[in-house]
Amino acid sequence: MIAPRHRVVIVGGGNAGISLAAKLLRSGCPDVALVEPNEVHHYRPLLSYVAGGAATLDDLRRPQVDVVPADVHWYEDRVTAVDPQASVIRLAGGRSVGYGDLVLCPGSEVDWDAVPGMREAVATPHASTSYLPEHAPETWQMLSTLTSGRAVFVISDRHVPCSPVGLKPLFLAAGHWCATGVLDTITIDLLVEGARLAGTARADRELRAAADDYGVRVRTGTAVSRVEPASRTLHLRTAHGTDTLPYDALYVAPPHRAPAWVAASGLASAGSDGFVDVDPQTLQHRAHPRVWALGDVATVDTSPSGGALRKQVPVVAHNIPAALVGGTLRHYDGYTVAPVTTSRHELLLAEHNRDEHEEPTVPFPDLVRPRRSLYLFDRYVEPQVYWHRLLRGKVS
Repeated sequence: MIAPRHRVVIVGGGNAGISLAAKLLRSGCPDVALVEPNEVHHYRPLLSYVAGGAATLDDLRRPQVDVVPADVHWYEDRVTAVDPQASVIRLAGGRSVGYGDLVLCPGSEVDWDAVPGMREAVATPHASTSYLPEHAPETWQMLSTLTSGRAVFVISDRHVPCSPVGLKPLFLAAGHWCATGVLDTITIDLLVEGARLAGTARADRELRAAADDYGVRVRTGTAVSRVEPASRTLHLRTAHGTDTLPYDALYVAPPHRAPAWVAASGLASAGSDGFVDVDPQTLQHRAHPRVWALGDVATVDTSPSGGALRKQVPVVAHNIPAALVGGTLRHYDGYTVAPVTTSRHELLLAEHNRDEHEEPTVPFPDLVRPRRSLYLFDRYVEPQVYWHRLLRGKVS
């Protein structure tokens, strides 16, 4: 059986894949195919609001068929292997598909194996995460019903997509506990594996100040090495040694990893930790020039985020045809953004490039300062931009 072949094959039908497919079609690419197994498309930034009781799953779900561009050939299947020498991908259903250029943006997946006991803990009513749609409503159920005890929020820095957004459920829950009069009976611990709560010094200061207002005990440079669900105990690793911490409610922004087929297909490298080894500026694979990657699966030397994709998608859309004719490739400077609530009514933006220098979208007003207008934009306006413009290839 002769494998079908397409000018561009995109693996992954999330934010990156759909918006790139739409942009390629708008720029005149005649043949774009998409590989995506899921029938439901999620606007993932709202998951943290679901976990904080400020949104529902219905607010962020659409049928996948409604967002895939009409002229895209959609393979409703998942990739099991890539053969970059033969320019072919293998699908779980047994088919092979050839490509001229291949774009990998399947996202990353939760790495439960990285922390023994974490998977089992999240299966109980006392621990949850917003990083999986099925657990986001459970997170709010757990947090909103807590009236006393210890709530622990854990933010890993091991490939977590937009890890500062894991702070949203904390501040939304703290606002709820304050409003319902139980904040003084709840001890809140925040364990952050990295050195900052967000990528810039100013955003870190603002978030620490907001945490202090709610009495949150912040510990940076602290990683969870093991969870004991039965006793509800965390085993910690810090710069000063080891420690333990009990919990009554546990929220985790867990470690992530790339799909196993990335490394198995020879698309990772010794230093890429299983992720697709691309040039972080051009997003072109270092060894296979007809392979590209963006989003959570790519080594771009900056924090992955939905806002980062707004900069990455136009770069890849330009560079695919430019590389074919030996043209000049565009560069991605590592821009990323983390929108983080500081209460149930205010939010700040931590925008920076890969050197952690501030890179504000607008010079005025100062978006690092928490504002109600930013909260309203992030919660209500940004989703509409996503559905009606970004996924149609109209944002660059």
